[in-house]
Amino acid sequence: MNYTIRRMTVADTDVVIDMMRTFYASPAVFTNGSEEIFQNDVTACVSDSPYAEGFVFESKQGLLGYGMIAKSFSTEFGKPCIWIEDLYLLPDYRGLGIGSAFFSFIEKTYPDHLLRLEVEEENERAVHVYKKNGFDVLPYMEMKKHS
Repeated sequence: MNYTIRRMTVADTDVVIDMMRTFYASPAVFTNGSEEIFQNDVTACVSDSPYAEGFVFESKQGLLGYGMIAKSFSTEFGKPCIWIEDLYLLPDYRGLGIGSAFFSFIEKTYPDHLLRLEVEEENERAVHVYKKNGFDVLPYMEMKKHS
């Protein structure tokens, strides 16, 4: 299948937010998100935010999915860190290697960066893809504080 990975643009907003609604309502994500969060995320990804970038996977059929990353620094590992925040593909385009191509694209775009992501344990298909792409499980409990 021919497709490209490109930076998300303002023109992609409505389609990406529709995909986000589906993704965040699925068992693959612990939280349900909100319209405000979805809009904030896309706005950060298409702006000059130093913290977030968005990408879409596009073919002649249109957008096949999207990915979002967040940038930070890991003091634990002593290097810049790229968090794979969202990776979503429409059901008809799963299992075609697009997720693996996205990981490769991010590795080439951000060499010498630590790549991290979160995944629900029950999402066996995603866990398989991530392990196949060199990700290992870290034995952490994540915590957060509402502001």
